[in-house]
Amino acid sequence: MQHRPSRSKSKHRHPTTSYSSSSSTTKSHSHSKHSTNSSSSNSNNNKTPDHLAAAIELSTTNAVAAPAPAAGMYWSRTLTYGRGPSRPLRAHTANLIGEKLYVFGGCDTSLCFNTLYILDMGRYFLLEDWNEKHAANGAVIVDTMTWSKPRTISQQGPPPCRAHSCTVVERDLGSGRRSHQLYIFGGGNGPDYFQDIYVLDVETLVWSKPNIEADTRPSKRRAHTTCLWEDKIIVIGGGDGARALDDVHMLDISNPHAEVLRWEKLQTSGSPPPARGYHTSNLVKDKLVVFGGSDGHDCFEDVHVLDLVKKRWSQIDLDRKIPRLAHTSTQVGSYVFVIGGHDGRRYSQDVLLFNLVTMSWEARKVYGVAPNPRGYHTTVLYDSRLYVLGGYDGKNVFDDVHMLELSACAYLPQITNFEIDV
Repeated sequence: MQHRPSRSKSKHRHPTTSYSSSSSTTKSHSHSKHSTNSSSSNSNNNKTPDHLAAAIELSTTNAVAAPAPAAGMYWSRTLTYGRGPSRPLRAHTANLIGEKLYVFGGCDTSLCFNTLYILDMGRYFLLEDWNEKHAANGAVIVDTMTWSKPRTISQQGPPPCRAHSCTVVERDLGSGRRSHQLYIFGGGNGPDYFQDIYVLDVETLVWSKPNIEADTRPSKRRAHTTCLWEDKIIVIGGGDGARALDDVHMLDISNPHAEVLRWEKLQTSGSPPPARGYHTSNLVKDKLVVFGGSDGHDCFEDVHVLDLVKKRWSQIDLDRKIPRLAHTSTQVGSYVFVIGGHDGRRYSQDVLLFNLVTMSWEARKVYGVAPNPRGYHTTVLYDSRLYVLGGYDGKNVFDDVHMLELSACAYLPQITNFEIDV
């Protein structure tokens, strides 16, 4: 497969990434689930629920890593409970709506799935009559972190898939009511690649498949990225099994009652990035920041910005070259936190900060025990913490959940008054 030359390409070759599918004979490794014994409460013999007791114990003991400075970002493994994914996952999606994390699809080393799991990330107060006075006296606040496997109505649900995209769409229904939908696009399963849209109504858990004007649909693909901008789903890149893609498509979903939806291919100007998949994109107001990825041969280190209003690409001149593919990039205020991925030679466990104001990389010290090096995982921001789920290190597929406590960086999500100047 021919690829376009670029001054931003890394010289490192990535030996395993390809846009064509092949079966794997590698045995998967699943971390054992934590189990805890019930513990007694106070003299009234009230029982503290097992998962709360375990979480309290976990939060007050740390036999693995040395204490971090109060201001230091800190890794720890998170206990979860309930009916979680039965197999370790990679190339899945994870979308946060309120306090619930919706995890869909993905695969282990051999099978793809179309199962939905929900992780409740809310918080418990152990005192029934909790108030600010009790909190000041040391009331224990515990994260729920409980999985469920809801039953969905899936007469028109998506097939098992991996490396698809999932976009949250929130609609104002009036009178203080809001609805939420998950829009699944593309993905693949073995040699099969998809180009369909499926919609899950989060409140009713009913799947539907919108009618799409056939001759407007993007080509089949996986390893692309999507975002929601002005009631439009924007799709960038990916791979179709034979080559990497460099196109940009837009689906107008502003009318939820439309009988037929229509895709539009964006005609852009400027300096577009070379074709790629397994990149990341972050929407910052009207600008889409694209980082890294691979064309199946080279691991990219470049950053490009697409101005969605002007439909113009710009490439950023970087002070450091950091190749990455199959990583995650999560916006936290005026920064993007890049976690893990593959650098063209090996899988990484690094946490990298990209400053969206200066358009430069910054180094920060991170404490605790980091997750094993991995790619094809997911990362979400919740309550000033970053949570990493699953992933793959070339041999093992993971089923663990890790938390990065932002500590002194916890204020960053409040920074919203800035512009990307390109």
